[in-house]
Amino acid sequence: MSWEPELEELRRREALARVMGGPDKVKRQHDGGRLTVRERVDALVDRGTFHEVGAIAGRAEYDEQGDLAGFTPSNCVMGRAMVDGRPVVVVGDDFTVRGGSADATIRDKPIMAERMAAELRLPIIRLIEGSGGGGSVKTIETTGRANLPGGVGGTQLYAQTTANLGLVPVVALGLGSVAGLGAARLAAAHYAVMTKASAMFVAGPPVVARLGETLEKRDLGGWEIQCKAGAVDDAAETEDEAFALARRFLSYMPSSVFALPPNMRPRDDAARRDEALIAAIPRDPRAAYKVRPIIETLVDKGSFFETGRWFGRPVVTGLARLDGRAVAVLASDPVFQGGSWTADACQKIIRFVDLAETFHLPVVYLMDCPGFAVGLEAERNATIRWGVRAMAAVNQCRQPWCTVILRNAFGVAGVVHQPAGRYSIRYAWPSARWGSLPLEGGVEAAYAAEVTAAEDRDAKVAEIEARLQKLRSPFRTAEAFWVEEIIDPRDTRRLLCEFARLAEPLRATGTAAFTMRP
Repeated sequence: MSWEPELEELRRREALARVMGGPDKVKRQHDGGRLTVRERVDALVDRGTFHEVGAIAGRAEYDEQGDLAGFTPSNCVMGRAMVDGRPVVVVGDDFTVRGGSADATIRDKPIMAERMAAELRLPIIRLIEGSGGGGSVKTIETTGRANLPGGVGGTQLYAQTTANLGLVPVVALGLGSVAGLGAARLAAAHYAVMTKASAMFVAGPPVVARLGETLEKRDLGGWEIQCKAGAVDDAAETEDEAFALARRFLSYMPSSVFALPPNMRPRDDAARRDEALIAAIPRDPRAAYKVRPIIETLVDKGSFFETGRWFGRPVVTGLARLDGRAVAVLASDPVFQGGSWTADACQKIIRFVDLAETFHLPVVYLMDCPGFAVGLEAERNATIRWGVRAMAAVNQCRQPWCTVILRNAFGVAGVVHQPAGRYSIRYAWPSARWGSLPLEGGVEAAYAAEVTAAEDRDAKVAEIEARLQKLRSPFRTAEAFWVEEIIDPRDTRRLLCEFARLAEPLRATGTAAFTMRP
């Protein structure tokens, strides 16, 4: 006797699971311009590689004979797959089943997905829509009781979600209305993306309206709000673009902290020189310039992958390759507040340096920092508190580090251009200038008596500044060996590629000295 009847039952249940919330709910999803969770998985992973786990988990109804009469699948789809030939764990919310709310959730599925990623040492990609298993007021009526937030399942999920940030790459994609626990799962990632048609919030417009704030979803938590606030890293026009961003981010990451980031075969000349670099920094110290073209010139062509573009804008962060090797790139952007470290810029630096430390990425810092942001707004934002935390993050970082001082290095923020207490490589361009304070604005304070006594105040300030500029030449500093090398900007790429090669054997696998937090 064979087991064919049971296999037929299995196939029937699997077919019911693939129906998801039913044709009407699937149509509503498509009419809203969104894919279903199964379509998302197929578009994200390598063709034919998804191995689903728990497909027939859900809520069944039985007739009087005990035979299956109806079936509502769990609103969580999870399993293993391949992305660009590398294994990953994928877990996604099925919004067609009760809008992703707790009424249709089997909590063990998302917990198992997180645990599977941790134990198998695989990256995890979360496809989030809805509350991600969060609550609904209807739950009180359907279960006959109110849920205490957390509970055993909730605390297990929170614990594993937090632990995974120190173990495996975590990518989260917001692909619709994301609220409550779903918002927390989206933010608790190394790289979080939302589509521009999506919205994310702790509580949606109906709840917020009780506070007297009448807002549409995107006015409350649209991509412009969340990207500028730093809650998510990027925004995509379409779901397919979001999937492409996820794949590209993972291409720079190891599968876990117990491996090193993969190298690629070099396709760019490590000794390539760009004549434009010699004039990239304006002679006027007050003039801004665009740093992204400099980054693009120095790294392997087409390899720069920026993260967090809209948040903490005085600094630019991203991943890139040097001679085929993955590196973390931190750069000052003088277009925004002269490249000074604002409170949000410091938050961005902390998170980015922690990412590099967690996943063994050598750091390249292209520096043009006039110091911490100053003024009333800076004080209100506790800039110095965030600043010293950023300093601590850099000093705790154990990864190989190379700094290129493009122009400014001033003040307390200028101190932290490399980790303290250990060797790191440092170069300066001829345009570099440094000190406790920039001369601009400082002469009047330091030479107050001399300036006040002068017949022509402005001429006296200009005279003193010219005298000090001669003394502040980077060559004077190099004479004392306080800066190791002043280089021709056109040689920078060659030296950075050498740094990446030197860093290769210095990186050790394993967990970081501290667990990364969201």
